[in-house]
Amino acid sequence: MDHAPEPTHSRWAMAATQLGALVVLLLAWELVASQRWVDPLFFGQPSGILKYLQKALADGTLLRETAWTLGSTLGAFVLGSIAGIGTGLLFAIYPRAEVFFDPFLSALNALPRIALAPLFLLWFGLGVASKVALGFSLTFFIVLYNTLAGARSVDRDFLILSQTLGASKATVFIKVTLQSAVPTIFSGLKLGLIYALLGVIAGEIIASQHGLGQLLTYFAGTFDTNAVFGVLTVLAVIGIVLTRAMTAIEDRLLRWR
Repeated sequence: MDHAPEPTHSRWAMAATQLGALVVLLLAWELVASQRWVDPLFFGQPSGILKYLQKALADGTLLRETAWTLGSTLGAFVLGSIAGIGTGLLFAIYPRAEVFFDPFLSALNALPRIALAPLFLLWFGLGVASKVALGFSLTFFIVLYNTLAGARSVDRDFLILSQTLGASKATVFIKVTLQSAVPTIFSGLKLGLIYALLGVIAGEIIASQHGLGQLLTYFAGTFDTNAVFGVLTVLAVIGIVLTRAMTAIEDRLLRWR
């Protein structure tokens, strides 16, 4: 049974409540830090974070490093998604190929990606390529397994009916299997985009000349806690924007559901 859409006033009330809770938290944090009940050197304080953000935005530092991180994330996401969807559909068409490759893919997927970072650095250097490779390794498997799950979730009654009506295998695949799998694939894409960002940030933290992860490493090493929280704030905003953007795209493309 479909749930009725939530009233607009209820959504606004929830948003106002969430905003109020955030303001109270920030005010309490500022009070605790300014009164030295906790050491601002280790915990920072909202006013210091705001000053850093204003300065970093004014001199362009945050914009430059954010552009590096987003560029790497986009590259990792696009390449990982294309490879994941393509491989997943190939396995759906040729199950024997999945049976053959499954042990190798399962072994690779079980590896902690952070353990692969040194290899990617050796192979691709300190530039964007190693960050894209790390993000790709996370995105690929998420999109692959979601694509497979979507292809396998097709109602068998639809398949039997299509074949009974004389539809070719190609038509059944495109009109039934693929269309039924699209919502699950989109779920994998949304998750894959966030994991692409996480992989890129991890690569930048380990070794990089640019990017928000490199800023985090530098500021943590210089005990600039306010700057660390400032960069984390930017990353949180990026994550929210990316997730909302993917949700909006999904809603627009899947209006037929």
